[in-house]
Amino acid sequence: MSKKYIDIMDTTFRDGFQSVFGGRVLMNDFFPAVEAAKEAGINHFEFGGGARFQSLFFYLQENAFEMMDKFREIVGPDANLQTLARGINTVMLDTGSRDLIDLHAKMFAKHGTTTIRNFDALNDVQNLEYSAECIKKYGLNHEVVVTLMDLPPGCVGAHDVPFYEKTLRKILDSGVPYDSICFKDASGTSSPQKIFDTIKMARKLVGEDTHIRLHTHETAGVSVSSYLAALDAGADGIDLAASPVSGGTSQPDILTMMHAVKGMNYDLGGLEIERILKYEEVLTDCLKDYFMPPEATQVSPLIPFSPMPGGALTANTQMMRDNGTLHKFPEVIKAMREVVEKGGYGTSVTPVSQFYWQQAYANVMFGPWKQIAPGYGKMVLGYFGKTPVEPDAQIVALAAKKLKLEPTKENPLDISDRDEKKTMKYWKNRLVEENIETTEENIFIAAACDEKGISFLKGNSPLSVRKNSLDICEDDKDCKLGENKVMGNSTGNYTVVVDGQKFNVTVAEGNADIQVTPVQNETTTQSTAAPVSSGDGVEVGATVSGNVWKITKNVGDKVAKGEVVAILEAMKMEIDVESPVDGTIKSFLVSQSEAVEEGQVIAIIG
Repeated sequence: MSKKYIDIMDTTFRDGFQSVFGGRVLMNDFFPAVEAAKEAGINHFEFGGGARFQSLFFYLQENAFEMMDKFREIVGPDANLQTLARGINTVMLDTGSRDLIDLHAKMFAKHGTTTIRNFDALNDVQNLEYSAECIKKYGLNHEVVVTLMDLPPGCVGAHDVPFYEKTLRKILDSGVPYDSICFKDASGTSSPQKIFDTIKMARKLVGEDTHIRLHTHETAGVSVSSYLAALDAGADGIDLAASPVSGGTSQPDILTMMHAVKGMNYDLGGLEIERILKYEEVLTDCLKDYFMPPEATQVSPLIPFSPMPGGALTANTQMMRDNGTLHKFPEVIKAMREVVEKGGYGTSVTPVSQFYWQQAYANVMFGPWKQIAPGYGKMVLGYFGKTPVEPDAQIVALAAKKLKLEPTKENPLDISDRDEKKTMKYWKNRLVEENIETTEENIFIAAACDEKGISFLKGNSPLSVRKNSLDICEDDKDCKLGENKVMGNSTGNYTVVVDGQKFNVTVAEGNADIQVTPVQNETTTQSTAAPVSSGDGVEVGATVSGNVWKITKNVGDKVAKGEVVAILEAMKMEIDVESPVDGTIKSFLVSQSEAVEEGQVIAIIG
């Protein structure tokens, strides 16, 4: 009897890069490995979407659509090129309007996509209906998703087999058009037995002719066992990656899985060991200059208690490196457990995983529930759809108070359609104001990436790539060096110590106006910096390390205690800096977009 053919999707160039490098790999560095994968016989790739869309504009000075076009040229017209979409969020962190969801499908179809895997982190089927229609409208295959994870111990009410059966039945009853079904466990926390029972349940519901596949991560150490359980239950496909971006926070390695099924009745994509070995050698050489975060190569026994997706874990730790807060990582992971328990059990996958992370980060940095991360707050209030169970009532009330929003049960698409900033017209006008060509691609880039998209289109976006030597950065561009927060030139913002006293120093090329300001020795864990008086007035310090996203007041403005004077951006969230006293703003010591350290003086209030 011939072996059952199992379709293998190679996730190396999307989820692999996201899970290990936070998505920050330059296209010309990895394209030789794409050619090698093709030569190895791989014809199903995940090549874009998800966080790998925004990361190219945010960190790499690269156009994701251009990358997709070049990828298609390398692999040829017959390869199945797949992207990841977040239902009504598509490749954004916020809900899109119907205009933008339609434009997403249109642009991805135009730029080489064959299949879009489409999920909703809340498993709210309403959030899949319109995006599915758009995907099929433009001739793409739609892979509909049920998202999985395990709940922290003692939690019940969702994320068991009956819950997944209920979700799948809703998909079937809704009439959502689909070509295949994926069960997606971004945190890799589902037990193999639950996987087996879930795939068995699905096979019974949809019959033998529907393609069913499993996606998981090695984050919690059970991915190979889970894949074997899925295959035994009747799955038709699984996702694998290639070394060095396999295992750890990523998918299991292709070679590892080929070894695991030896003697079994499965043919993994018709792949041959020697050809895969050669492909992995080429990939390893392509990535040899990139700094490999140690956490990307490890599994964690704590992840089932505080489910953090592999694809988000390293992206967050890289941002913590940039912000000088990586030492807080164990505390943030620990704090996630309570955040998940109180948040309504949305699956820990983007964007919900980022909401969990941001809230846990805020709880660690500012004190438990002193701040509400905007995404987390809007989720518990219903602005992204219905959570699997009702969120904690006290947290809902706190979110309503902090965000000045009422809870809602309205369709998120209707809310977004009323938001002028989520219309194509708004972003087209914004491009005209900036003298940027108003192509549909540019409109979508700006809408998906907001002001960072505008910066990219104007040629002003930063390059943030971690390599092991500054000598190997492409075209003498700025790179970050390994663990250290070091740029490729001397321009930047630094903290120095002179005679035991900290100073913040702005260093710039040429005859620039350089500022040096004292830095508070002790940092605070409150939502606003403690007032520090000087001869000139009261100093307002940065509550965390990050970038100055917006200065909300002007010198000379009168402010009340608790009024926001500036907004920082850190860990993909906006953090208010509030005045600790009543008074008048005498000066600002920072400018918009400037990097600041925790405790650095932002303003003086007299």
